[in-house]
Amino acid sequence: MKSIRSLKVATAALITVLLLSLLSGCTSTTQGEGGAEEADKATEQKPIIVQGPMPIEAENFAEKLNNVEEEKSGTFVFYKGTVDDYPVIVTKTGKGMENTAAATAVAIEKYDPAAIINQGTSGGHDPELHVFDIVLGERTTNIGSLKTAHKEDGEGIEPRDWIPMDLMASEGSAGEDPDAENIRYFEGDETLLEAANAVKDTHEKGKVVEGTIGSADVWNNEVDRIQWFHEKYGTSVEEMEGAAAAQIAKAYETPYLGIRILSNNKVNGGEYNPNTAEANQDYVYEVVKEYISTIQ
Repeated sequence: MKSIRSLKVATAALITVLLLSLLSGCTSTTQGEGGAEEADKATEQKPIIVQGPMPIEAENFAEKLNNVEEEKSGTFVFYKGTVDDYPVIVTKTGKGMENTAAATAVAIEKYDPAAIINQGTSGGHDPELHVFDIVLGERTTNIGSLKTAHKEDGEGIEPRDWIPMDLMASEGSAGEDPDAENIRYFEGDETLLEAANAVKDTHEKGKVVEGTIGSADVWNNEVDRIQWFHEKYGTSVEEMEGAAAAQIAKAYETPYLGIRILSNNKVNGGEYNPNTAEANQDYVYEVVKEYISTIQ
């Protein structure tokens, strides 16, 4: 009997110690200096995703983040941090439409973002735009989704006769659906556009305008071809990622905006300048801070 009584006493004492430890842990969390509470708050907030294709287009922004943690999924790199105590994730997507579509889907599934900004460099289509000018994507379109005219053997190739092919027009064959012979535009989110316009004066190396961003896995150096896109699609610039990100963002109903700086412009002789990548990230950083202030 004595040994049983001793065992009961020891068990009760152990339970008491455990309860006191648990209560002590809860008290220390709530009475800290705010760091833990801020971390919990940031965890509850939906992050803003900022995408950049190449290291030169992503890593400068990542260096601006506080409390950075790096995560990888496949070849995609996610720099998780904060701006003004709000969660922001910089994604290095890699170049091209396929990379960007996959990176966007992964980011949405993993992080459930409040918004996505796809940014980086671009080639000019509008002769009124110059190197260091920035285009806010009022709309973005895929300029690589095309249907050729019918030509028999030996009749040649006529790129000017190619027509748009909207792959989202129907679930049937886009090649046979006349409704698919239209240009598909993805509209930029109005709140993101407002934030971008609100801070456009912070970009002092060029002007900031709204326009149409064209995307494709093609690097166009033929001036006549560039002018054809500018006239037919209304494109301001071209790059290789934005339309893919915009399409996936639309599928998930996630607010999206493309922001592209001209690194060169073939139609008016604007020579390539790699420093435009950093300048664009500096501007996008101001956009993100402004957007955070509107949603908090």
